[in-house]
Amino acid sequence: MAKLVRGFKDIIGAQAEILTELESSARKIFKLYGARELRIPTVELKELFVKSTGDSTDIVQKEMYAFEDGGGRTLALRPEGTPGAVRAYIENNFTQAAPVQQFFYIGNMFRAERPQAGRYREFEQIGAELLGNAAPAADAAAILMLADIMKEFGVRNYGVKINSLGCNDCRPAYRRDLINYLSSGKETLCEKCKDRLERNPLRVLDCKIDGPRFAAAAPAQKLCPACAEHFEEVQKLLRGKIDFEIDNSLVRGLDYYTRTVFEFRVGDAAQNAIAGGGRYDGLVKSMGGPDIPAVGWAMGAERAAAARAAAEPKKDFIVYVASMDKTCNEIAFNIMQALRGAGIAAQGGLFDKNIKAQMKQADKCGAAYAVIIGGDEFANNPAALKNLQPGEQKRIMQAALVETLKKI
Repeated sequence: MAKLVRGFKDIIGAQAEILTELESSARKIFKLYGARELRIPTVELKELFVKSTGDSTDIVQKEMYAFEDGGGRTLALRPEGTPGAVRAYIENNFTQAAPVQQFFYIGNMFRAERPQAGRYREFEQIGAELLGNAAPAADAAAILMLADIMKEFGVRNYGVKINSLGCNDCRPAYRRDLINYLSSGKETLCEKCKDRLERNPLRVLDCKIDGPRFAAAAPAQKLCPACAEHFEEVQKLLRGKIDFEIDNSLVRGLDYYTRTVFEFRVGDAAQNAIAGGGRYDGLVKSMGGPDIPAVGWAMGAERAAAARAAAEPKKDFIVYVASMDKTCNEIAFNIMQALRGAGIAAQGGLFDKNIKAQMKQADKCGAAYAVIIGGDEFANNPAALKNLQPGEQKRIMQAALVETLKKI
């Protein structure tokens, strides 16, 4: 028997619908902010992710789906969206023709990691990249854009954490302080973090094993005056618009971040980050372009959908149309189509089944109301309208059905 590959899944029915709703919410907000859609390829050269994401990250070291094609090139399925977006920005000459750009993307990513809560080996990301703007206003706009999508979609129970990682002027001193601090407990670090200690010590604070143990007492970032001013301005722009918390242990998991970083988190579970991002001013230059500032974020669509479902389960308003007799089938069918034409979700059509079987199907599809055509009412042209929650039923003229249900 054919089986799914481990770490992949089918998305069917209500699960697919909630992702479509999230995508629609995101597109609405992206339009308000002036962001344009960018559809990046699923496959890129592997070196694109090595250069951008960082060769010390778990993504590059062991999580990429990389392979050699017939031409001997080493390719990879995209594990994240930012490198491809920046490559497209450079390759399509936006750096010269129109350096200030706001892009968004919606697409599936691939990581050969252990399947976990809300994350499979193929997963959907929704992301935004704001390029060409070095001002703190771009950082604040990126965060508020994400918050507006959460609001539009219906996720309420999230918290926002922000931090500043500094720049190339002030980060080296912090890196030295952090290495000295972590070295005192080097023997207790996990094997991954022992390797990270010299190459990228900030990533120890992002480790699910060692991060919680070392983050609380970790040395504070000493920002240079320019970075301190930038971070304070970001906070100023956010105050009164969104609740946030400064978290000095927040570093994010990728090497290209500078200055502002942020995460949106739901609940207390280990895998509670549903979105995050930050500023990456050096990435465009490191990938062969000019020195262009940028800030962006990515959201795990499945995790955001799960957060909305857990916080506020939403049930669609469905009307089920049933027919009690063969002579009523055409009228029942016409009513079903009239409801759909009025924008009311209608199901039914199992007219070869008896009324008991049809009503069982009404329960299975989650219908709120049932319209029943036939029986004693049919002779005088009414229908039975049944509220399936309390089970109340009333007679109503067929001509008034659509307007009555629209009001409900």
